[in-house]
Amino acid sequence: MLSAEELKNVVVDALDEVKGVDIRVLDVREKSSFADLMVIATGTSDRHVKALAGKVQEKCREAGERPIGVEGEREGQWVLIDLADVVVHVMTAQTRDFYNLEKLWGA
Repeated sequence: MLSAEELKNVVVDALDEVKGVDIRVLDVREKSSFADLMVIATGTSDRHVKALAGKVQEKCREAGERPIGVEGEREGQWVLIDLADVVVHVMTAQTRDFYNLEKLWGA
């Protein structure tokens, strides 16, 4: 089982590999009981969001980690991948601007 830091590196590398935009890592240990780290990235279209989310899941499986849950893949506006210690949000720019998770989580 990977540490939160190792899992974050797998996620960020996967997002980077498929050209994720504005990848941010938030440390939410002090603000959340459900995760240590939150990774947020933007896709240029719903198709790109789906590709990014797919690559994250693929790389995590290769590293021996399976998501607890994945939400939003069908629509492709906002895909949430729950990896226990790391929660990944991949969204379109419009969705990311609207929900502004960085501000919500105090980054």
